[in-house]
Amino acid sequence: MNNKYSFGKEVELGFDEAVAKMREALKPQGFGILTEIDVAATLKK
Repeated sequence: MNNKYSFGKEVELGFDEAVAKMREALKPQGFGILTEIDVAATLKK
């Protein structure tokens, strides 16, 4: 999905591995994930 309001990047990793690598890359830069939303769990409610 690429438009003037967003950007994307395709990687050849599974979702969990991609998230772990993203967390590792963000930490030294002083960034991190503030919130996680489990959409599947939310929709089950």
